Amino acid sequence: MQLTPIAYVHSPYQQKFAIPRQSNLVAAEGELVFEPAYADANALRGLEGFSHLWLIFVFHANADEPWSATVTPPRLGGLERVGVFASRSPYRPNPIGLSVVEFVGIEQRGKDLRLRVRGVDLLDGTPILDIKPYLPYADAIPEARAAYAGNAPGGTEVIFSDAAQAQLQALAQSAPQLENLIQGVLAQDPRPAQHARREAQRDYGMYLANYNIRWRMQDGAALVLSIAARDTLDEEPANA
Repeated sequence: MQLTPIAYVHSPYQQKFAIPRQSNLVAAEGELVFEPAYADANALRGLEGFSHLWLIFVFHANADEPWSATVTPPRLGGLERVGVFASRSPYRPNPIGLSVVEFVGIEQRGKDLRLRVRGVDLLDGTPILDIKPYLPYADAIPEARAAYAGNAPGGTEVIFSDAAQAQLQALAQSAPQLENLIQGVLAQDPRPAQHARREAQRDYGMYLANYNIRWRMQDGAALVLSIAARDTLDEEPANA
């Protein structure tokens, strides 16, 4: 069996750390840039009639890493093991993922075909294997049970330090959606489960778009310490 990517994702998530654990938890926008062999707008004809789409993709950043029959989901605090097929862990026998996203629009720039989506939870550069329309009558099952993941995560308060607020103001014209993106990501508390359990007093960093965001948990809230252009900082943020 040989699968060929039809497109690659451009998203604000430049590293695995801090990517929302499910789609549509953060209103982050992204683009699917089609490979030349599939950049035919006819293949997307009629797609504008659907509000949401399924994306089938590859967990390319860990495709060569080993998988385990059991995993420790973050929603269980990293303390309880469940079977890999009872989870959405990216470490799977076949590193394939499934996300539902909101359809935003289609752009054709010469031979360059792009599909714009919202609510993306994919690492920048993710290979897309297929796109399918989301069908509410078949795909939405209100009475479905979800075991340990019955409710949406989130709710962490996000506070910007005086320095971060000043930096946001300076970026208001060039990055108008950055504040909402930071708030949405940090509201999910992206720390590893073991850090959250210990409430470790440490600074974290994450790349969002072209910015390095430094923050820490303080009194139960996520405090944003600084926002700086990525090229002015070290190659890797302090995310561990």
